Amino acid sequence: MKLCSARKLEWFGGYNIIMDGKKRLNITQGLKVKIVLKQDQKSGKLTEGVVKDILTNSPSHPHGIKVRLDSGDVGRVKEICR
Repeated sequence: MKLCSARKLEWFGGYNIIMDGKKRLNITQGLKVKIVLKQDQKSGKLTEGVVKDILTNSPSHPHGIKVRLDSGDVGRVKEICR
């Protein structure tokens, strides 16, 4: 079973940490994520892929961190897959 969640609890050093796609520190190159493309914002359709580049410079964004996937697709992170 594959877990994919925008707000997933992770066990780290005795603390539960929420993995949030709205915070840049949770996103790294090579991470598997689901993003919403600009043209899919109304439908909410998600595209899964691996982060190639992080495009948002600020530490957080209310709609999700903008990334470019290995496929070249650009969108905002809605779910982080583990």
